[in-house]
Amino acid sequence: MAVKLFVSDLDGTMLPDGNIVSAENIAAVRRAAEAGVVVTIATGRMFEAALPVAAALGVDVPIISYNGGLIKSPSGRIYEEHTMDAAVTHDIIAFCRARDWYIQIYSGGCLRYVEPCDESCFYENSQKLAGQAVGWNGLFAHAAGNCKLLLVTQGGAVTQERADALMEAFGADVDVTRSADRLIEIVPKGISKASALTALAAKLGIAIEETMAIGDAYNDLPMLKAAGTSVAMGNAFPEVKKAADYETLSCTENGLAAAIYRYVLGMGADAPVPMNRG
Repeated sequence: MAVKLFVSDLDGTMLPDGNIVSAENIAAVRRAAEAGVVVTIATGRMFEAALPVAAALGVDVPIISYNGGLIKSPSGRIYEEHTMDAAVTHDIIAFCRARDWYIQIYSGGCLRYVEPCDESCFYENSQKLAGQAVGWNGLFAHAAGNCKLLLVTQGGAVTQERADALMEAFGADVDVTRSADRLIEIVPKGISKASALTALAAKLGIAIEETMAIGDAYNDLPMLKAAGTSVAMGNAFPEVKKAADYETLSCTENGLAAAIYRYVLGMGADAPVPMNRG
């Protein structure tokens, strides 16, 4: 069945770092769009951080941001928005404060954290954006209106340990997932890239069988399982590769472009050869 909606993760899939989209990936996305395919983004990033990527791709289609919490077009049309309960957000912030865990929030499209530190610098540098240091009281004051909360850790086993602790304490109200080795995402219960993909396809009148998703991390797993066809990046976590229908090249090898040419456009041997193959 032909692909009518192609949904791509950003970090580790379309982007190896920051907001720079390779010329090869841009060309492939535009070829797909010219063929009538709706190509969009599904990311854990805040909407504002995804806009430069959409601009580089030259698309004005609904963007899935905050790990499914917000579906909004670059021109400003909101398709869906799901925010966390303010009281639950307050309790999660307090939970992190009691344990001296780094946490950041996004109400009003603004990144906020307690104070500058290694974790905040890591996130700002990786996303090429700047946040605001507001102290713990500032976080509590902006507990309402958050589509997502995010913890940055030092990586390794501590990420899973903190994710497990959060699920044990708040799992009745939120979903918790790892989007990278150092990142823990917290969203309203039942919200994910999968729920957003399903909702967006329905709003566009596209059958789920006509959708394709591509990603690399744990927060992409629900979306890959929900899509009609799924592709894992060559650099994806093993569990992601196991769940996907196909595997493409790595992010640095422009695996996104390769997947579009092969699985969306069906070009096979006639497809352009992605550059930067190490």
